[in-house]
Amino acid sequence: MGQAVGVVTTLDFRRMLRGAALRVTRPRMAVLSAVHAHPHADTDTIIGAVRDSLPEVSHQAVYDCLHALTAAGLVRRIKPSGSVARYESRTGDNHHHVVCRSCGRIADVDCAVGHTPCLTAAEDHGFSIDEAEVIYWGLCPDCATPSS
Repeated sequence: MGQAVGVVTTLDFRRMLRGAALRVTRPRMAVLSAVHAHPHADTDTIIGAVRDSLPEVSHQAVYDCLHALTAAGLVRRIKPSGSVARYESRTGDNHHHVVCRSCGRIADVDCAVGHTPCLTAAEDHGFSIDEAEVIYWGLCPDCATPSS
């Protein structure tokens, strides 16, 4: 049986990689695990988490893994305006994000249930739209609460 990471196990990670026609390697497993354990993490956070289990892994190896996992659809890359790229394991659905203007915290926001108005552009210019990227901006509860 695989080692648990949240509700996803290392066996699940192996199946995900094979299902995406990617070789199962220790760096890919570690990066996939780190993204699942640290939603909306930046590259430095992911490198730190990967190095907890693979201290010898290089920055470039992590970048290469993130690129391969993103291209395969196993990881989603988001880049809110003014922020570094972030990575998440929630893929394949049409969800959005809310970002705190003060501390940079990011949370998922589900799209409308049923009809998804964000996928119906006023003008599609002939494009076949299958995803929309909506980012809500504001203050998280911690930053919105005045200090005593």
